[in-house]
Amino acid sequence: MIIGTAGHIDHGKTTLVRALTGVDTDRLKEEKERGISIDLGFAYLPAEDGSVLGFVDVPGHEKFVRNMLAGATGIDFVLLVVAADDGVMPQTVEHLAIVDLLGIERGVVALTKVDAVPDARRVEVRRDIARLLAGTGLEGADIVPVSTVTGEGIADLRLRLLAEAKALAARAATGRFRLSVDRSFALAGAGTVVTGTVLSGRVSVGDAVMLSPLGLAARVRAIHAQNRPAQQGLAGERCGLNLAGERISKNAVSRGDMVLDPGLHAPTDRIDASLRLLAGEPKPVTQWLPVRLHHAAASIGGRVVLLQDASLPPGGEGLVQLVLERPIAACEGDCFVLRDNSGQRTIGGGKFLDLRAPTRRRRTPERLAHLAARALADPEASLAALLDRVPYVVDLAAFARDRALGAAEIEAIAARLGLVRVTTPGAVFALASATHLRLKQSLLTALEAFHAGNPDLPGIGLERLRVQLEPRLPAPALLSLLQGVARNGDIAFDGARVRLPDHRAKLAPQDERLWVRIAPLLSGAERFRPPRVRDLADLLDADEAAIRRLLKSLARMGVVSEVVADHFFLRDTVAETVEIAFDLAASGADGKFGAAQFRDRLDNGRKVAIQILEFLDRHGVTTRRGDLRVVNPHRRDLFGSARDPERRA
Repeated sequence: MIIGTAGHIDHGKTTLVRALTGVDTDRLKEEKERGISIDLGFAYLPAEDGSVLGFVDVPGHEKFVRNMLAGATGIDFVLLVVAADDGVMPQTVEHLAIVDLLGIERGVVALTKVDAVPDARRVEVRRDIARLLAGTGLEGADIVPVSTVTGEGIADLRLRLLAEAKALAARAATGRFRLSVDRSFALAGAGTVVTGTVLSGRVSVGDAVMLSPLGLAARVRAIHAQNRPAQQGLAGERCGLNLAGERISKNAVSRGDMVLDPGLHAPTDRIDASLRLLAGEPKPVTQWLPVRLHHAAASIGGRVVLLQDASLPPGGEGLVQLVLERPIAACEGDCFVLRDNSGQRTIGGGKFLDLRAPTRRRRTPERLAHLAARALADPEASLAALLDRVPYVVDLAAFARDRALGAAEIEAIAARLGLVRVTTPGAVFALASATHLRLKQSLLTALEAFHAGNPDLPGIGLERLRVQLEPRLPAPALLSLLQGVARNGDIAFDGARVRLPDHRAKLAPQDERLWVRIAPLLSGAERFRPPRVRDLADLLDADEAAIRRLLKSLARMGVVSEVVADHFFLRDTVAETVEIAFDLAASGADGKFGAAQFRDRLDNGRKVAIQILEFLDRHGVTTRRGDLRVVNPHRRDLFGSARDPERRA
């Protein structure tokens, strides 16, 4: 169990920790000279069962609240210290507010210096403390009178803390590893050591980790967990990690960095969150308010964007977007605290909801419904709610990453929810089974309607189809899903177009008759120099616009290709020109050939030969290198294979 102290300066936090553990947590020379805590201090108390209680002793001076915040994140139990002579003081109030904003609900109040006051004062201060705790997570917490001078209550408090540690269920270590760094130093003979609280997961000696947000790779050489050498560090433990890496040094690591599973490295500087403003704030929060964000051990400047029309009043709670000065490493559900931009007072806090917040359309009803689903603490309930809202699809890998869920956890959740997965090169998208059925029906309906209105087209383009479907998937996800549906035979691909398996593009009767007259003029000996649209109209004494419309329709059907404006070649002829280009490249020096060689093989004029080559350039079949060209073997069959004797027949 990690115990954090809280309370006003000079109320005896450090002295009390020393009485409980025998360790003086004031380690800095200036702390000993001034008699106050400036930075975080650490102590440990072994229990009879072999477990160890860790203490994080925080400074009480108002100037060092930022250091207090660095130590408050990740504690399990708060030891709120109030001196009987002073009673409740400003930092007592602020520290309690911070503890409450961080969601810490287990703790005890140590009423110190009771040897210096009469019994009546004890009663009065206890009454003040009870009033202070009302309405917070610590409401009703026990108040234990102690004196480090006479020893009164010290043994009882120690036993109370040990009992609390036994009763506290160990934090689950099933998630992925995260450690919030609060110290970094060099140790002779070992190298760089970082210390902090393990927020989730576990880490073992030899593990590869990442220092985020910088993105520095490292390896764990050794571990101290709860002040003891260990092979593993677990969630809820204070750990020291001896790190090794090419760019790892004590100066490369700063307080507020995260050491984490490399798969969690995805820094963010724009986060949607819930925010509760403290009731004692003198002014409401307005748009673009500059603030200081405290998350784990990090402190960074930023601004608040309200996701509501009205300002956020004192004591109010609402949705905001936090726009930060630089990226941080975080997880959804993490608590944060906001202080004013000067760092003089705490103004509120809340929880991160979405680490990938949009810059536009951030206040639409669909977006707010999305955030309501993200706000659910249980990941399974949150994922189910997201899949029931627009856009009805979730990047499963990103969801697991942003919640620090392990592979086994997300697999179990997906299995219980019966999700349908769509895999793309960069993501794994998930849909509810009911959504998948609805999408498939929407797909078939859209294809039927398209074929009915466009019988001469082989199919519909992917993007045109995507915008017609409900729900509307990202293009890579839709393509992957369509490929799966095609494997089942429910749809078919025709090049880059999608169609129903039994659909065949067909011309209207009058167009069929016109094509019978045109086709011979595009084939045979003249296939490399076919007439243009205007010439075809003159030769056939037909309407030029009708011929142009027909040939463009045939181009969409893949029968002809428009090499240059109004100049159409049979698709097989284009395939033949590709083979000629490859043949010339194979026999040319360094795999290159010139336009004159190509013209001679086609027995054609230079102008048309250049137009064909430029057409092949645009489609990536050939690439120009000065006055020469090279071929791309991966694009050889783009227009069909002229090497196939059945195709030539």
